[in-house]
Amino acid sequence: MQLPSHAVGRLRTRLRHLFYGHRRDAVVFQMGLLALDLGALAYFLATTFVAPPWTRWVDLLLGALLLLEFLSRLAAHRHPMRYLDNAAALIDIVVIVSLFLSALVGNLAFLRVLRTVRLMRSYNVLGQLKRHFLAVRRNEEVITAALDLAVFMLMVASIVYVTQRPVNPEIANFLDALYFTVTTLSTTGFGDVTLVGWPGRLLSMAIMIVGISLFFRLAQAVFRPGGKVRHPCPRCGLQRHDRDAVHCKACGGILNISNDEG
Repeated sequence: MQLPSHAVGRLRTRLRHLFYGHRRDAVVFQMGLLALDLGALAYFLATTFVAPPWTRWVDLLLGALLLLEFLSRLAAHRHPMRYLDNAAALIDIVVIVSLFLSALVGNLAFLRVLRTVRLMRSYNVLGQLKRHFLAVRRNEEVITAALDLAVFMLMVASIVYVTQRPVNPEIANFLDALYFTVTTLSTTGFGDVTLVGWPGRLLSMAIMIVGISLFFRLAQAVFRPGGKVRHPCPRCGLQRHDRDAVHCKACGGILNISNDEG
């Protein structure tokens, strides 16, 4: 039975309000979605270390919930096909498919890599937190830098686990892969765990090069005096300024940065 067009229109309007509105009911709904995202991330991380037999049922339930959220968000968008043309939507599709696959064929190793892709949705979670919490807005640069490092570390550890476990006796579980990734990222390099083959050497070099950059960025964000705030200059559009800036250093325009932004 097909719903009348006006009923579909009302449903899409209601969904649009819930996903993007600012009233109390919309905020409560968005906080619920945020809790779902955080719960999914915690579950994905936990199942990389342990995989009890009941995970298939949890995968199926979580896949159904994420699919319902995805379809609802698609219906809420004014241009649904445009919503599909973005990284967040593709990530959701990949993760949802991986959850249903794991429920049907078992928790294969490569599915763990697909699940870590969901970590990219952390940036969407950060955006929601920034909307509702002043402390997150004030420390956005530090949080983003730490998030970049954590996402990179966990995704690389998943790649190390999948590619090295069949051929490397030193990578017996995800914790071994995470241990190698952390020691390589920090350039400590104890040498007790190494990757084998030329693909492993290339991966090790990539981890060190990118890791140094991410560590440097995080340290810079933490120790930079005063930090920066995002406030578009009304004259030239420059986004980042010192917290106590009165004039834009690019064009000299007056900024009027509020205390909430600083």
